[in-house]
Amino acid sequence: MANRPATARYTKSHEWVIVQGDTATVGITDYAVEHLGELVFVSLPDKGRALKGGEVAAEVESVKAVGEVYAPVDGTVTETNSALGNDQQPLAKDPFGSGWLWKCKVKAGAGAGLMDADAYAKFLTTLS
Repeated sequence: MANRPATARYTKSHEWVIVQGDTATVGITDYAVEHLGELVFVSLPDKGRALKGGEVAAEVESVKAVGEVYAPVDGTVTETNSALGNDQQPLAKDPFGSGWLWKCKVKAGAGAGLMDADAYAKFLTTLS
C-alpha cells in the first residue's frame, strides 16, 4: 500500500483530490493502479474543460481493461500531466506524486464531502 496523503480526499471509485486554495490536483489511488495492472495509455481531459463531479473525465488503459476516471469535484481543467502521454510509469510507481492526472480551478469547499484517508482505508476493507 502506498503512503496515502492525509490531505487528500477520496472517492468510492478510487480517485483522489488535494485542494489547495482554488486549485485541485486529481489522480487515481494506488488501489486503482494495482487493480488495473500494467498501464499502457492515459487519456486526459482537455485544458479549459468544465467538469462536474461524478462525470467521466479521463481514461486509464491497461493490458487488462480500460478504467474510467471520474471527476471527484466540479472545476475547470487548468493543467494536465502531459508526461503521462508518453510514459505511464509515473502513474504506476507514484500515483499520489508524479502520477497526478489533472489540475482544475475549484470553488471553496471542493471535496469536503469526500472520504479522508482513514475512511478510504476502511472502505477498502469492505471490497473483495
